[in-house]
Amino acid sequence: MFSQIPADAPRDRIEPYKAEVSRRFRESVVEAQRRGGLDLYVPLKFQGDQEFNLGASILVAETRLPTRPRESPPPDPGELAVQLLSRDGEDIDVASGEVDGSIAVRREYVAKSDRAHVIQAASRRVEYVISVPGDGTRWFVAAFSTIGGGSPRDELADVLVEWFDAVMATFRWRHA
Repeated sequence: MFSQIPADAPRDRIEPYKAEVSRRFRESVVEAQRRGGLDLYVPLKFQGDQEFNLGASILVAETRLPTRPRESPPPDPGELAVQLLSRDGEDIDVASGEVDGSIAVRREYVAKSDRAHVIQAASRRVEYVISVPGDGTRWFVAAFSTIGGGSPRDELADVLVEWFDAVMATFRWRHA
């Protein structure tokens, strides 16, 4: 993560920077775990003569519905999808469909900058919530976030959102 720092850079100026970046990264990981995250993907390595790093991440999580009494019918994924779709808020784009034969809901919105969060910049968010086949209580969540090239609505953000949508369009279940 710090390989681009010049070797002759003054240590007394670099060490606080490295400590702050490391602290923020650890906070991001802890927050992802607190939200039920299973995997967190963050680009950390520069490639070739690349002068910037992508301000983007993907969080993969599983969520479960509360358990119901045994005599209750199993939850219908379609009903939950309708509930998720009805939570449409200001400037939120919500759509439903299927991903590899499972009911899915896609939400897209811009999260405002918030000093309370680790990354203090507005970000574009795209979330896919997909029912796990054969188990109406389990849902797969893939959440993408980017600050783009400095604005969550710039051309880089648009391209990255298109890329994430393409990834999710090719998502397939594999039973182990």
